[in-house]
Amino acid sequence: MAEAESRSLEYTPTWVVAFICFIIVLLSLLAERGLHHLGKCLKRRQQDALFEALQKLKEELMLLGFISLMLTVSQAAIRHICVPEALVSNMFPCKKPLKEHHAPQSSHTVIINARRLLSTGESSNNCAAKGKVPLVSVEALHQLHIFIFVLAVFHVIFCASTMVLGGARIKQWKHWENWFKKHPSQKGSARRDHSHGHAHAHPNAHAIHELFNANHEFFEMHAGGFWRRSVVISWLRSFFKQFYGSVTKSEYIALRQAFIMRHCRTNPSFDFHNYMLRTLEIDFKKVVSISWYLWLFVVVFLLLNVGGWNTYFWLSFLPLILLLMVGAKLEYIISSLALDVSEKRSRAEEAVITPSDELFWFHRPGIVLQLIHFILFQNSFEIAFFFWILFTYGIHSCIMEKLGFLIPRLVMGVLVQVLCSYSTLPLYALVTQMGSKFKKGIFDNLVQSTLEGWLEDSRNRGESTSEAHRIEMQPTTPESFNVQVMESENP
Repeated sequence: MAEAESRSLEYTPTWVVAFICFIIVLLSLLAERGLHHLGKCLKRRQQDALFEALQKLKEELMLLGFISLMLTVSQAAIRHICVPEALVSNMFPCKKPLKEHHAPQSSHTVIINARRLLSTGESSNNCAAKGKVPLVSVEALHQLHIFIFVLAVFHVIFCASTMVLGGARIKQWKHWENWFKKHPSQKGSARRDHSHGHAHAHPNAHAIHELFNANHEFFEMHAGGFWRRSVVISWLRSFFKQFYGSVTKSEYIALRQAFIMRHCRTNPSFDFHNYMLRTLEIDFKKVVSISWYLWLFVVVFLLLNVGGWNTYFWLSFLPLILLLMVGAKLEYIISSLALDVSEKRSRAEEAVITPSDELFWFHRPGIVLQLIHFILFQNSFEIAFFFWILFTYGIHSCIMEKLGFLIPRLVMGVLVQVLCSYSTLPLYALVTQMGSKFKKGIFDNLVQSTLEGWLEDSRNRGESTSEAHRIEMQPTTPESFNVQVMESENP
């Protein structure tokens, strides 16, 4: 059996080599053509943001291929690196037994041990002659290679499923947006008629009354009564609200009107719902990528994965804690907007919701997306590591830890995925529009392409560079583009 396992390519039947090569090439071509046709489909449907996300995914696959190539090419050199035994005699993922026990081994363990002996035999002999031991075995490199691939696959699957489920949740708000399309000027009418006290005489009296009730419900929910104005009570309420009703109709209406009054004052019928979906698609391109600091996190985790430290168990709390913090913060921002309007009323000022970057951590709304990115990656890392250990070493592996640690980890992983998809991500899509600046998705694909091309041409010619930068970063929507956005937009 050992001779069959160690048989080189020189003594392998040609039909075996050709068959395996054919299968590998066929699967690779099918994957490549599948991604190519998916890209053409997204282009045909004018889903430019998702197409860019697909391109980002291809870059990640290319990076994985390069990592795989580096591990494969360098494994022959790595296995001949010899180090003193003292350097590799501690910090093991599993505690070494004090005494050798000759208990019966399972077939899975026998196969692993046989591969380890075959892969390390030559390098062990070379290092033993020098009085040293190999730095790492070929088997360990192979397992690390598989783990990196599994991690990337799980990250893409988790991000895609979160975006799909979160987008489906946001699409449930579409009927609220359709109500505004039927009554595009109800806000101004409501102000005039309520101020004169004869809203019942207006032809859109029912719509005006419904809008008034929604605004009244929003302020009563977040700023009504002394206790609701308390900072502690507001934070506690924001923390628990993310579990049962992250966004209500009154909150959507109030925040939509705040965005319109700040950025699209001349276009009250602007499709805010479609704008949120476009920005979510643009953000998906950032979330699906694996940034350098995420890879650094993997390296640190592998370093701290020492037997007896229960690193997996304690680390599984991190995404849940961060997710709850992000959800509570987003809910608290909604309450802060209502409390700000309430204070303006008490000072006899204009009672309008004022979006501002100051509501967010470090005055940067983008930090929320970075935290969600890290949460999704860390959660996918936990689940990917579990399945990798399960299929590589088995359920009874010492790395798998005790059942009392394993079950809470899996439960928290599922909870994070569900809560992020149905609560936190929709909250993010709505509340982060309350920053001082609008996002790139405010322009439809045609207008975006025109503006980007114009800016690029201006930079290349070196003409009006400062003016182009000013328009690119301008915090309010140019009124000349308001009508174009709506005319070119697909409802």
